[in-house]
Amino acid sequence: MLVPGWPPPRGYANGMVGAGVLFVAGQIGWRPDGTWEHAELAGQFGQALANVIAVVRAAGGGPEHIASMTVYVTDIDAYRRDHKAVGAAYRAEMGKHYPAMALVAVSALVEPRAVVEIQAHAILPVPPTEP
Repeated sequence: MLVPGWPPPRGYANGMVGAGVLFVAGQIGWRPDGTWEHAELAGQFGQALANVIAVVRAAGGGPEHIASMTVYVTDIDAYRRDHKAVGAAYRAEMGKHYPAMALVAVSALVEPRAVVEIQAHAILPVPPTEP
């Protein structure tokens, strides 16, 4: 699927949707134009989560429709050290909605500057049927 204002993906999809279920590809902490605002985990986490939500919105949902997320981090010690800042970034994007989640430490991500990647699944709202 395409996200309005984003360049078309090459070699992957930003998301796949069908029958009310959306699979969101791993999103990293860069802006849609490929530039970086943050080098640290909390900042990249907030941007990656905003990117996930942009894909969900493009499919007709919102943060409250995200059912599960897997977060990949390249530095588990940075996560443990900065978990409060990561939590603040989470709440700024998701509020008090908490889907099923897992956090996994990995040795590297495809994009060398990325320190976090978030993959998600959403259950989209079903439009009401006409009587």
